[in-house]
Amino acid sequence: MEMTERQKKVLRCIVDLYIRTAEPVGSKAIAALPDMQYSSATIRNEMAELTAMGYLDQPHTSAGRVPSAAGYRIYVDELMQDYRLSLDETQSINEALEEKMQRVDKLMEMVAKLVSQATDLPAISAASRQGGIKVRRFDLILAGEGSFILVVMLSNDEVVNKLIKLPLSITESDLQLLSALLNATMTDLTREEFTQGLLEKVMRSAGSASSLVPVIVEFTADTLRRQTDTNMVVTGHMKLLTQPEYRDVDKAQRLMTSLDEEALSNLPAVMQNANGTQVLVGPENVAKELKDTSVVMTKFDIGDGMQGMIGVVGPTRMDYAKVTARLSYFAESLSRMFAKPEQPQLTGKTDEEA
Repeated sequence: MEMTERQKKVLRCIVDLYIRTAEPVGSKAIAALPDMQYSSATIRNEMAELTAMGYLDQPHTSAGRVPSAAGYRIYVDELMQDYRLSLDETQSINEALEEKMQRVDKLMEMVAKLVSQATDLPAISAASRQGGIKVRRFDLILAGEGSFILVVMLSNDEVVNKLIKLPLSITESDLQLLSALLNATMTDLTREEFTQGLLEKVMRSAGSASSLVPVIVEFTADTLRRQTDTNMVVTGHMKLLTQPEYRDVDKAQRLMTSLDEEALSNLPAVMQNANGTQVLVGPENVAKELKDTSVVMTKFDIGDGMQGMIGVVGPTRMDYAKVTARLSYFAESLSRMFAKPEQPQLTGKTDEEA
């Protein structure tokens, strides 16, 4: 039997109240809600129907009702209203993510130094978000006359926000309509899909709020770009001077000067779809500055949608077997270190049974 709109409203209120109080919900509590226009008697009848349909349970004869598993299922699928994050919540999430990123950055710097010491070569370490980050949802919150807060939730559960001030007045209704448009046209897209054509299409549909669209698109595209940025560390340049190939000071200086983030920036992309350790010999390198050197690199999993990469740069004469073995061991150890500890499995046995 299909639920009526009234039954859906009653069920949603019961689930909301039960989530809040953890107590069985009675008809009087529902009737007292500000947006409930039905009498207690009507609500009792609907609760009896919902119980018969399997969406509510009655723990005791005289008690109120609690949602059943089926009731929770239809609540989640159809009845649950969107939750709007507060500014304090978004700030707390962002601070936690920022703190983790700072810890990762410091760790990658330490890892590069350790790799350089273990191989006696200049070392590279990098941390980056794995590709495919998309926008999951937009929220626009009126902050005062002529300003609103843009909240963007990403597919990796990160939330970013920006206060936008405008030279025009805007209403809550304007923001709700624009938010619905953004969620209908600009979600589930990667940064590359935020094109000029999309901007023009959304502006045409935005009506009086069209002037807000370019600001929103620019902030969103920049947010997605920063999600895929790679933080890279290069250390141990002076190790080159111990190699016979670089006893020529001019030759060593040229290479040491070229060992910067710009010349090495494409290396993490090379590793993105690669398996195992990669060796780039001489001309195979992605940067012309490295055409007379070899690069050995491997990747490891940091968790939370992040990937790490470590590698070394040195003469083509390097001991590839030794370098590869050491980098592989570093990568395996780092992956284990970052892995979340497994939860102990419950056997279901009592102390007496064990």
